[in-house]
Amino acid sequence: MKIDQVRIFSLSLPEVTESPHHHFSSFRVAGKIFITVPPGAEYIHVFVVEEQRELALLLAPEFIEKLLWGEKAVGLRIRLAKAKPALVKQLITHAWEAKAPKPLLAKRPVAAKNKL
Repeated sequence: MKIDQVRIFSLSLPEVTESPHHHFSSFRVAGKIFITVPPGAEYIHVFVVEEQRELALLLAPEFIEKLLWGEKAVGLRIRLAKAKPALVKQLITHAWEAKAPKPLLAKRPVAAKNKL
């Protein structure tokens, strides 16, 4: 998967913007970050809830690892070169859902309503 695919998909979700976050890029909904992109764009950091994080780690350990903030797991680090686009898009959607205001959730794509 390429960063351009991540960008196109993320920006297709309702009310998503892309903006800098320190030396990273970030995708936000209602001002809340749900993805960051480190310099080099080899990885993305996706902020999903614990249940989705643990399931994704079981499903795709070859390209997904825990994203730690100190000793606390806060999301997933996804290696794009090895990533399966369908799973990444599903995780991006879940991260968006976790940050989007409730009225906005009704506008999400129908396919995105499926759970991981």
